[in-house]
Amino acid sequence: MATGLWGRIEQQDFRSRIRGTLLGAALGDAFGAPLAGLSLDAVRTAHGPDGLTAPAVAHGRRGRVTAATQLTLFTVDGLIRAHVRRDTGTWHPPTDVHRAYRRWAATQHDWGPDERREDNGWLAQEEWLYARRDPDRDCLTGFGDDVLAPFDQPKNPAARGPAAAVRSAPFGLLVGWEPGLVLQLAVECAAQSHGHPTAHLAAGALAVLVHGLIRGDSLDAAIQRTLGLLGARPGHQPVTDALQRATAAVTQGAPGPDAVEALSPGTAAPDAVPDAADALAVAVYCALVAEDVAHGLRLAVNHGGDSVASGTLCGALLGALHGETALPPAWLAELEGRATLLELCDDFALEMTQGPALHGPSASSPGWLARYPRG
Repeated sequence: MATGLWGRIEQQDFRSRIRGTLLGAALGDAFGAPLAGLSLDAVRTAHGPDGLTAPAVAHGRRGRVTAATQLTLFTVDGLIRAHVRRDTGTWHPPTDVHRAYRRWAATQHDWGPDERREDNGWLAQEEWLYARRDPDRDCLTGFGDDVLAPFDQPKNPAARGPAAAVRSAPFGLLVGWEPGLVLQLAVECAAQSHGHPTAHLAAGALAVLVHGLIRGDSLDAAIQRTLGLLGARPGHQPVTDALQRATAAVTQGAPGPDAVEALSPGTAAPDAVPDAADALAVAVYCALVAEDVAHGLRLAVNHGGDSVASGTLCGALLGALHGETALPPAWLAELEGRATLLELCDDFALEMTQGPALHGPSASSPGWLARYPRG
Protein backbone atom coordinates (compact mmCIF):
# COMPACT_ATOMS: atom_id res chain seq x y z
CA MET A 1 0.00 0.00 0.00
CA ALA A 2 1.13 3.55 -0.68
CA THR A 3 1.94 6.03 2.08
CA GLY A 4 0.72 9.56 2.79
CA LEU A 5 -2.78 10.94 2.18
CA TRP A 6 -3.39 8.89 -0.97
CA GLY A 7 -2.26 5.78 0.90
CA ARG A 8 -4.85 6.46 3.60
CA ILE A 9 -7.56 6.91 0.97
CA GLU A 10 -6.53 3.65 -0.69
CA GLN A 11 -6.62 1.86 2.65
CA GLN A 12 -10.09 3.22 3.40
CA ASP A 13 -11.36 1.95 0.03
CA PHE A 14 -9.66 -1.40 0.65
CA ARG A 15 -11.40 -1.74 4.01
CA SER A 16 -14.75 -0.75 2.49
CA ARG A 17 -14.41 -3.42 -0.18
CA ILE A 18 -13.37 -6.04 2.38
CA ARG A 19 -16.44 -5.17 4.43
CA GLY A 20 -18.57 -5.11 1.31
CA THR A 21 -17.37 -8.55 0.24
CA LEU A 22 -17.85 -10.32 3.56
CA LEU A 23 -21.00 -8.51 4.68
CA GLY A 24 -22.47 -8.90 1.20
CA ALA A 25 -21.79 -12.64 1.26
CA ALA A 26 -23.40 -12.94 4.70
CA LEU A 27 -26.46 -10.98 3.57
CA GLY A 28 -26.87 -13.28 0.58
CA ASP A 29 -26.52 -16.29 2.85
CA ALA A 30 -29.16 -15.06 5.31
CA PHE A 31 -31.49 -13.94 2.51
CA GLY A 32 -31.32 -17.31 0.77
CA ALA A 33 -31.67 -19.42 3.92
CA PRO A 34 -35.51 -19.32 4.11
CA LEU A 35 -35.69 -20.73 0.56
CA ALA A 36 -33.30 -23.65 1.05
CA GLY A 37 -34.64 -26.79 -0.59
CA LEU A 38 -37.63 -25.11 -2.27
CA SER A 39 -38.48 -25.36 -5.95
CA LEU A 40 -39.37 -22.18 -7.82
CA ASP A 41 -43.05 -23.12 -7.66
CA ALA A 42 -42.76 -23.66 -3.90
CA VAL A 43 -41.00 -20.31 -3.50
CA ARG A 44 -43.87 -18.58 -5.31
CA THR A 45 -46.47 -20.46 -3.31
CA ALA A 46 -44.83 -19.42 -0.04
CA HIS A 47 -43.94 -15.83 -0.90
CA GLY A 48 -46.09 -14.76 -3.85
CA PRO A 49 -45.46 -14.48 -7.59
CA ASP A 50 -42.40 -12.25 -7.08
CA GLY A 51 -40.84 -14.67 -4.62
CA LEU A 52 -38.99 -13.49 -1.54
CA THR A 53 -38.44 -9.73 -1.75
CA ALA A 54 -37.31 -8.93 1.81
CA PRO A 55 -35.52 -10.86 4.56
CA ALA A 56 -37.63 -13.63 6.12
CA VAL A 57 -37.29 -15.90 9.12
CA ALA A 58 -34.87 -18.83 9.00
CA HIS A 59 -33.35 -20.68 11.95
CA GLY A 60 -35.58 -18.76 14.34
CA ARG A 61 -35.38 -15.16 13.14
CA ARG A 62 -34.56 -12.87 10.23
CA GLY A 63 -30.91 -12.36 9.44
CA ARG A 64 -29.63 -15.69 10.69
CA VAL A 65 -26.69 -17.02 8.68
CA THR A 66 -25.68 -20.59 7.86
CA ALA A 67 -22.45 -22.58 7.92
CA ALA A 68 -21.47 -20.73 4.72
CA THR A 69 -20.82 -17.54 6.70
CA GLN A 70 -19.31 -19.39 9.63
CA LEU A 71 -16.72 -20.99 7.37
CA THR A 72 -16.04 -17.72 5.56
CA LEU A 73 -15.13 -16.14 8.90
CA PHE A 74 -12.71 -18.96 9.65
CA THR A 75 -11.18 -18.57 6.20
CA VAL A 76 -10.35 -14.97 7.08
CA ASP A 77 -9.01 -16.05 10.47
CA GLY A 78 -6.75 -18.60 8.78
CA LEU A 79 -5.44 -16.06 6.27
CA ILE A 80 -4.62 -13.56 9.00
CA ARG A 81 -2.76 -16.21 10.95
CA ALA A 82 -0.86 -17.27 7.84
CA HIS A 83 0.26 -13.66 7.40
CA VAL A 84 1.31 -13.42 11.04
CA ARG A 85 3.29 -16.66 10.77
CA ARG A 86 5.46 -15.28 7.96
CA ASP A 87 7.75 -14.00 10.73
CA THR A 88 8.53 -17.55 11.85
CA GLY A 89 9.84 -18.73 8.48
CA THR A 90 7.31 -21.59 8.41
CA TRP A 91 4.73 -19.86 6.24
CA HIS A 92 2.34 -22.25 4.51
CA PRO A 93 -1.12 -20.68 4.01
CA PRO A 94 -2.98 -23.93 3.13
CA THR A 95 -1.93 -25.38 6.49
CA ASP A 96 -3.07 -22.30 8.40
CA VAL A 97 -6.41 -22.19 6.59
CA HIS A 98 -6.93 -25.91 7.20
CA ARG A 99 -6.26 -25.39 10.89
CA ALA A 100 -8.86 -22.64 10.88
CA TYR A 101 -11.39 -24.99 9.30
CA ARG A 102 -10.58 -27.52 12.00
CA ARG A 103 -11.45 -24.86 14.58
CA TRP A 104 -14.78 -24.37 12.81
CA ALA A 105 -15.39 -28.13 12.80
CA ALA A 106 -14.89 -28.16 16.57
CA THR A 107 -17.66 -25.57 16.98
CA GLN A 108 -20.04 -28.01 15.32
CA HIS A 109 -19.42 -30.60 18.05
CA ASP A 110 -18.73 -28.54 21.18
CA TRP A 111 -21.52 -26.89 23.14
CA GLY A 112 -19.68 -23.60 23.44
CA PRO A 113 -16.27 -21.93 23.81
CA ASP A 114 -15.92 -23.00 27.46
CA GLU A 115 -15.30 -26.53 26.21
CA ARG A 116 -12.29 -25.57 24.11
CA ARG A 117 -9.11 -27.15 25.44
CA GLU A 118 -6.60 -24.63 24.15
CA ASP A 119 -6.22 -20.99 23.20
CA ASN A 120 -7.68 -20.78 19.71
CA GLY A 121 -7.70 -16.99 19.37
CA TRP A 122 -10.66 -14.71 19.72
CA LEU A 123 -12.90 -15.95 16.90
CA ALA A 124 -13.35 -19.40 18.46
CA GLN A 125 -14.65 -17.66 21.58
CA GLU A 126 -17.66 -16.22 19.77
CA GLU A 127 -20.64 -18.09 21.22
CA TRP A 128 -22.98 -17.55 18.26
CA LEU A 129 -20.64 -19.47 15.94
CA TYR A 130 -21.36 -22.72 17.80
CA ALA A 131 -24.85 -23.04 16.32
CA ARG A 132 -25.26 -25.83 13.76
CA ARG A 133 -26.66 -24.20 10.64
CA ASP A 134 -26.97 -26.88 7.98
CA PRO A 135 -23.25 -27.73 7.79
CA ASP A 136 -22.30 -29.53 4.60
CA ARG A 137 -21.49 -33.20 5.15
CA ASP A 138 -18.39 -33.00 2.96
CA CYS A 139 -17.06 -30.11 5.02
CA LEU A 140 -17.57 -32.06 8.25
CA THR A 141 -15.77 -35.13 6.89
CA GLY A 142 -13.07 -33.13 5.13
CA PHE A 143 -12.19 -31.26 8.32
CA GLY A 144 -12.58 -34.29 10.54
CA ASP A 145 -8.84 -34.77 10.99
CA ASP A 146 -5.55 -32.89 10.84
CA VAL A 147 -4.47 -34.43 7.55
CA LEU A 148 -3.72 -31.92 4.79
CA ALA A 149 -4.41 -33.95 1.67
CA PRO A 150 -2.07 -33.56 -1.32
CA PHE A 151 -3.76 -31.96 -4.29
CA ASP A 152 -3.48 -35.07 -6.42
CA GLN A 153 -5.27 -37.05 -3.69
CA PRO A 154 -8.06 -34.67 -2.58
CA LYS A 155 -10.62 -35.44 0.06
CA ASN A 156 -14.14 -36.40 -1.05
CA PRO A 157 -13.19 -36.68 -4.73
CA ALA A 158 -16.82 -36.99 -5.86
CA ALA A 159 -18.00 -33.89 -3.96
CA ARG A 160 -18.98 -31.22 -6.51
CA GLY A 161 -21.31 -29.04 -4.43
CA PRO A 162 -20.86 -25.31 -3.73
CA ALA A 163 -19.94 -25.46 -0.04
CA ALA A 164 -16.24 -24.91 -0.79
CA ALA A 165 -16.95 -21.98 -3.12
CA VAL A 166 -19.15 -20.13 -0.62
CA ARG A 167 -16.29 -19.90 1.90
CA SER A 168 -13.69 -18.80 -0.67
CA ALA A 169 -14.32 -15.08 -1.24
CA PRO A 170 -11.65 -14.10 1.35
CA PHE A 171 -8.87 -15.49 -0.85
CA GLY A 172 -9.73 -12.77 -3.34
CA LEU A 173 -8.95 -10.13 -0.73
CA LEU A 174 -5.23 -10.89 -1.02
CA VAL A 175 -4.70 -7.91 -3.29
CA GLY A 176 -0.91 -8.10 -3.15
CA TRP A 177 -0.93 -11.58 -4.71
CA GLU A 178 -0.98 -12.37 -8.39
CA PRO A 179 -4.30 -13.79 -9.63
CA GLY A 180 -2.76 -17.17 -10.48
CA LEU A 181 -1.53 -17.58 -6.90
CA VAL A 182 -4.93 -16.59 -5.54
CA LEU A 183 -6.50 -19.26 -7.74
CA GLN A 184 -4.01 -21.90 -6.60
CA LEU A 185 -4.48 -21.18 -2.89
CA ALA A 186 -8.28 -21.19 -3.13
CA VAL A 187 -8.25 -24.43 -5.11
CA GLU A 188 -5.88 -26.18 -2.71
CA CYS A 189 -7.95 -25.19 0.31
CA ALA A 190 -11.25 -26.11 -1.37
CA ALA A 191 -9.92 -29.58 -2.23
CA GLN A 192 -9.57 -30.38 1.47
CA SER A 193 -13.33 -30.97 1.55
CA HIS A 194 -14.51 -30.96 -2.09
CA GLY A 195 -12.23 -32.98 -4.31
CA HIS A 196 -14.16 -32.82 -7.58
CA PRO A 197 -12.63 -30.32 -10.05
CA THR A 198 -16.00 -28.62 -10.56
CA ALA A 199 -16.16 -27.79 -6.86
CA HIS A 200 -12.62 -26.64 -6.21
CA LEU A 201 -12.27 -24.78 -9.52
CA ALA A 202 -15.55 -22.95 -8.83
CA ALA A 203 -14.04 -21.90 -5.50
CA GLY A 204 -10.92 -20.71 -7.27
CA ALA A 205 -12.96 -18.87 -9.89
CA LEU A 206 -14.93 -17.02 -7.22
CA ALA A 207 -11.71 -15.99 -5.50
CA VAL A 208 -10.18 -14.64 -8.74
CA LEU A 209 -13.38 -12.75 -9.56
CA VAL A 210 -13.36 -11.07 -6.14
CA HIS A 211 -9.64 -10.36 -6.49
CA GLY A 212 -10.20 -8.52 -9.77
CA LEU A 213 -13.09 -6.50 -8.37
CA ILE A 214 -11.13 -5.52 -5.26
CA ARG A 215 -8.33 -4.32 -7.53
CA GLY A 216 -10.78 -2.14 -9.45
CA ASP A 217 -11.64 -4.27 -12.48
CA SER A 218 -15.12 -4.33 -13.95
CA LEU A 219 -16.98 -7.60 -13.50
CA ASP A 220 -16.70 -8.28 -17.23
CA ALA A 221 -12.92 -7.84 -17.09
CA ALA A 222 -12.68 -10.03 -14.00
CA ILE A 223 -14.64 -12.77 -15.77
CA GLN A 224 -12.34 -12.69 -18.79
CA ARG A 225 -9.23 -12.92 -16.60
CA THR A 226 -10.78 -15.83 -14.69
CA LEU A 227 -11.61 -17.67 -17.90
CA GLY A 228 -8.02 -17.27 -19.04
CA LEU A 229 -6.65 -18.74 -15.82
CA LEU A 230 -9.14 -21.60 -15.73
CA GLY A 231 -8.33 -22.71 -19.26
CA ALA A 232 -5.04 -24.28 -18.20
CA ARG A 233 -6.64 -26.37 -15.44
CA PRO A 234 -7.68 -30.00 -15.92
CA GLY A 235 -11.43 -30.43 -15.49
CA HIS A 236 -12.18 -26.75 -16.01
CA GLN A 237 -14.91 -27.12 -18.62
CA PRO A 238 -18.00 -27.17 -16.34
CA VAL A 239 -16.84 -24.01 -14.56
CA THR A 240 -15.76 -22.31 -17.79
CA ASP A 241 -19.13 -23.20 -19.32
CA ALA A 242 -20.92 -21.78 -16.27
CA LEU A 243 -19.20 -18.41 -16.61
CA GLN A 244 -19.89 -18.32 -20.33
CA ARG A 245 -23.57 -19.22 -19.78
CA ALA A 246 -23.85 -16.39 -17.28
CA THR A 247 -22.42 -13.78 -19.62
CA ALA A 248 -24.46 -15.01 -22.60
CA ALA A 249 -27.70 -14.89 -20.57
CA VAL A 250 -27.32 -11.15 -20.07
CA THR A 251 -28.33 -10.55 -23.71
CA GLN A 252 -31.14 -13.12 -23.81
CA GLY A 253 -34.05 -11.22 -22.35
CA ALA A 254 -35.12 -9.37 -19.24
CA PRO A 255 -33.72 -10.59 -15.91
CA GLY A 256 -36.12 -12.65 -13.85
CA PRO A 257 -36.60 -15.98 -12.03
CA ASP A 258 -37.11 -17.93 -15.25
CA ALA A 259 -33.82 -16.67 -16.67
CA VAL A 260 -32.08 -17.59 -13.43
CA GLU A 261 -33.73 -21.00 -13.35
CA ALA A 262 -32.40 -21.74 -16.84
CA LEU A 263 -28.84 -21.36 -15.54
CA SER A 264 -29.33 -24.32 -13.20
CA PRO A 265 -30.70 -26.98 -15.56
CA GLY A 266 -30.05 -29.86 -13.17
CA THR A 267 -32.19 -28.56 -10.32
CA ALA A 268 -35.47 -29.77 -11.80
CA ALA A 269 -34.61 -33.44 -11.34
CA PRO A 270 -36.00 -35.06 -8.17
CA ASP A 271 -32.60 -36.51 -7.30
CA ALA A 272 -30.64 -33.39 -8.25
CA VAL A 273 -27.24 -32.97 -6.58
CA PRO A 274 -26.09 -29.39 -5.83
CA ASP A 275 -23.47 -28.30 -8.32
CA ALA A 276 -20.91 -25.58 -7.68
CA ALA A 277 -20.78 -24.53 -11.33
CA ASP A 278 -24.54 -23.90 -11.45
CA ALA A 279 -24.43 -21.81 -8.28
CA LEU A 280 -21.55 -19.78 -9.72
CA ALA A 281 -23.40 -19.23 -13.01
CA VAL A 282 -26.45 -17.91 -11.17
CA ALA A 283 -24.38 -15.63 -8.95
CA VAL A 284 -22.35 -14.14 -11.78
CA TYR A 285 -25.40 -13.55 -13.97
CA CYS A 286 -27.30 -11.86 -11.13
CA ALA A 287 -24.31 -9.65 -10.34
CA LEU A 288 -24.00 -8.67 -14.01
CA VAL A 289 -27.65 -7.61 -14.37
CA ALA A 290 -28.21 -6.22 -10.86
CA GLU A 291 -29.65 -2.72 -10.67
CA ASP A 292 -28.40 -2.57 -7.08
CA VAL A 293 -27.36 -5.03 -4.38
CA ALA A 294 -30.88 -5.78 -3.18
CA HIS A 295 -32.10 -6.41 -6.74
CA GLY A 296 -29.18 -8.73 -7.45
CA LEU A 297 -29.75 -10.74 -4.30
CA ARG A 298 -33.47 -11.09 -4.96
CA LEU A 299 -32.65 -12.57 -8.35
CA ALA A 300 -29.96 -14.79 -6.89
CA VAL A 301 -32.13 -16.58 -4.33
CA ASN A 302 -35.53 -16.92 -6.04
CA HIS A 303 -35.07 -20.14 -8.00
CA GLY A 304 -35.07 -23.87 -7.49
CA GLY A 305 -31.32 -24.25 -7.09
CA ASP A 306 -29.14 -23.71 -4.04
CA SER A 307 -30.42 -20.34 -2.86
CA VAL A 308 -27.95 -20.07 0.01
CA ALA A 309 -24.95 -20.71 -2.25
CA SER A 310 -26.01 -18.45 -5.10
CA GLY A 311 -27.04 -15.70 -2.68
CA THR A 312 -23.73 -15.91 -0.83
CA LEU A 313 -21.64 -15.86 -4.00
CA CYS A 314 -23.62 -13.03 -5.57
CA GLY A 315 -23.45 -10.99 -2.36
CA ALA A 316 -19.67 -11.38 -2.28
CA LEU A 317 -19.33 -10.21 -5.89
CA LEU A 318 -21.63 -7.20 -5.48
CA GLY A 319 -20.03 -6.23 -2.18
CA ALA A 320 -16.54 -6.41 -3.68
CA LEU A 321 -17.69 -4.38 -6.67
CA HIS A 322 -19.53 -1.61 -4.81
CA GLY A 323 -18.22 -1.60 -1.22
CA GLU A 324 -20.06 -1.66 2.08
CA THR A 325 -22.07 1.55 1.61
CA ALA A 326 -24.01 -0.04 -1.27
CA LEU A 327 -25.41 -2.82 0.95
CA PRO A 328 -29.08 -2.51 2.04
CA PRO A 329 -28.91 -0.88 5.51
CA ALA A 330 -32.19 -2.35 6.76
CA TRP A 331 -30.92 -5.84 5.92
CA LEU A 332 -27.59 -5.17 7.61
CA ALA A 333 -29.34 -3.99 10.78
CA GLU A 334 -30.76 -7.48 11.33
CA LEU A 335 -27.73 -9.51 10.20
CA GLU A 336 -26.58 -12.05 12.76
CA GLY A 337 -22.98 -11.61 13.85
CA ARG A 338 -22.55 -8.22 12.17
CA ALA A 339 -20.25 -6.94 14.92
CA THR A 340 -18.03 -10.01 14.60
CA LEU A 341 -17.94 -9.69 10.84
CA LEU A 342 -16.95 -6.02 11.02
CA GLU A 343 -14.26 -6.72 13.61
CA LEU A 344 -12.76 -9.48 11.49
CA CYS A 345 -12.91 -7.37 8.32
CA ASP A 346 -11.04 -4.56 10.01
CA ASP A 347 -8.50 -6.94 11.51
CA PHE A 348 -7.82 -8.35 8.05
CA ALA A 349 -7.33 -4.85 6.63
CA LEU A 350 -5.07 -3.95 9.55
CA GLU A 351 -2.93 -7.06 9.12
CA MET A 352 -2.59 -6.65 5.37
CA THR A 353 -1.64 -2.96 5.57
CA GLN A 354 0.14 -2.72 8.96
CA GLY A 355 1.38 -6.23 9.66
CA PRO A 356 5.06 -5.34 10.21
CA ALA A 357 4.08 -2.81 12.88
CA LEU A 358 2.05 -5.46 14.71
CA HIS A 359 4.52 -8.35 14.76
CA GLY A 360 7.67 -7.33 12.89
CA PRO A 361 11.30 -7.49 14.08
CA SER A 362 11.22 -3.95 15.45
CA ALA A 363 7.73 -3.94 17.00
CA SER A 364 5.27 -6.41 18.44
CA SER A 365 1.76 -6.24 19.83
CA PRO A 366 1.11 -8.93 22.47
CA GLY A 367 -2.61 -8.26 22.16
CA TRP A 368 -2.53 -8.95 18.42
CA LEU A 369 -0.61 -12.19 18.86
CA ALA A 370 -3.14 -13.28 21.49
CA ARG A 371 -5.92 -12.68 18.95
CA TYR A 372 -4.05 -14.49 16.18
CA PRO A 373 -1.57 -16.91 17.81
CA ARG A 374 1.32 -18.15 15.71
CA GLY A 375 0.95 -21.68 17.03
